[in-house]
Amino acid sequence: MYPTVRFGQLKKLLGGITNTMLTATLRDLEKEGFISRKQFNEIPPHVEYSFTQKGLDLMPVFYEMTKWGYKYADEKTK
Repeated sequence: MYPTVRFGQLKKLLGGITNTMLTATLRDLEKEGFISRKQFNEIPPHVEYSFTQKGLDLMPVFYEMTKWGYKYADEKTK
């Protein structure tokens, strides 16, 4: 897991997501308090995202959901 990640890194990791969808999703996650956004007014300007404690508290839930998905992934192809 990355402690902080930039927009471009997220876009590469997620593959196939549009800038508009990623931006909207990040805004929603920030609004709900799951991630924090830090803007650096440098040249070139950049933004870093990181999980808040509220977001980190969900990690065990995401882990269990991922395990469940892998367990039943074969059923999709039957």
